[in-house]
Amino acid sequence: MTDQSKTIDTLNDLIEASKDGEYGFKASAEQAKSPELKSMLSARASECRSAAQELQALVSRLGGKAEDDGSMLGAMHRGWVSVKTALTSHDDLAVLEECERGEDSALESYRDALKMELTPEARTLVDQQYAGAKRNHDEIRRRRDALKMKN
Repeated sequence: MTDQSKTIDTLNDLIEASKDGEYGFKASAEQAKSPELKSMLSARASECRSAAQELQALVSRLGGKAEDDGSMLGAMHRGWVSVKTALTSHDDLAVLEECERGEDSALESYRDALKMELTPEARTLVDQQYAGAKRNHDEIRRRRDALKMKN
């Protein structure tokens, strides 16, 4: 497999992770009680959608066929599919805990991608998106910890 083919495969994995994140944040926003949390989670869903679009554009530039949907296995792995059923209490702390679990998995996907040999353009994009995913994760954790302190 050529380096370009490996890069395309890796980017497609990240597209699936981004789409799974978009779905998870959207579902979590629907479950959140706090208007501020709903807004923040909706914004994160949009960021995931934008990340997927950037990755899709790069895959196309590299001559590959970009994924256009998340994976069912990926969604289940990240715990996103169970968000609605797991959060029947509509508790914001539970929402944030579920989001953090999803972000842990997203970070793992990006770390795995960064271990791969990627084209320079892909490495730059993956580095940038990893930094964004890390910021999201840290913000989710900060909000979760603050909510734990209140309870």
